[in-house]
This record gives sequence, structure tokens and C-alpha cells, in this order.
Amino acid sequence: MSLEQKIMTDLKAAMIAKDEAALRSLRAVKAAILLAKTAEGGKGDISEDEEIKLLQKLVKQRKDSLEIFQQQNRADLAKKEEEEIAVISKFLPKQMSQEEIREELQAIISATGATGPGDMGKVMGLASKQLAGKADGKTISALVKELLAKS
Repeated sequence: MSLEQKIMTDLKAAMIAKDEAALRSLRAVKAAILLAKTAEGGKGDISEDEEIKLLQKLVKQRKDSLEIFQQQNRADLAKKEEEEIAVISKFLPKQMSQEEIREELQAIISATGATGPGDMGKVMGLASKQLAGKADGKTISALVKELLAKS
């Protein structure tokens, strides 16, 4: 079942259950998928990798908003963002733990022969491809910096 079909199924269930948070989130995902499919130069269909990137983008936008709302003491708006993050995250692959990411990065560093912070670009290029959808870019970047500083 494609992501779009899963979204539609969950959207119908949310409508029946009158779950406002799920409805908001699923409608946003559906809209983003439609925009991606009909974008100029689009093929009318999006790949699984593009779907994951789209979902990650939506979660990142909500996390950024959440951070701003928390700084401004807007608990009502922050709560909405948290609810939407939870709903959208269900469609993303399981995220790796810090230790799992660290192990993968150490293998990538030894495979590329990286010796210091100057080789960060090489490591990040491979890491971004291998860990796409499984780990947050900020986390990957921070761990790469840490590991290369030790080398």
C-alpha cells in the first residue's frame, strides 16, 4: 500500500472518529503529496524516497514551529504542533538511536579514510544517503563533527 493510500485510509478513520489532530495532520500530508505530484517537472507520481523526504520536511517544519511557540509561551499552539508531529511520525521509518547512528558513522569514516574535520563533506555525503529517513540530519552532522574531532 502506497503512502497516499495509507493517508486516505487513516483520513477516513479520523473523520469517523472525529479526531481533529489526526485530520489536520493527514490533510497537510495529503496536500503536500498532491503538490509534489503536480509540481512543475513532476512525473505525476513520487517515489518512496521522495515520500520519506516529504514527511521529514513536514515534521521538521512542525518541530521548528513548536520550538518558536514554546519560546513564546504559547502552550495552545505548541500542543497542536506536538499532536501533528506524532501523527506524521507514524508514517516515517523507525528512527535510529544515537548509538546505532554512531556505529554506522564510524563504519563510514573508516570506509572513506576520513582523518579529521576537513573530511566532513566526504563523510556527510555518504552518511546522508545511507541514513536517509532513519536519522535526523542535525543529529548526523553533530555526531560526525564529534567523531572527526577525535580522529
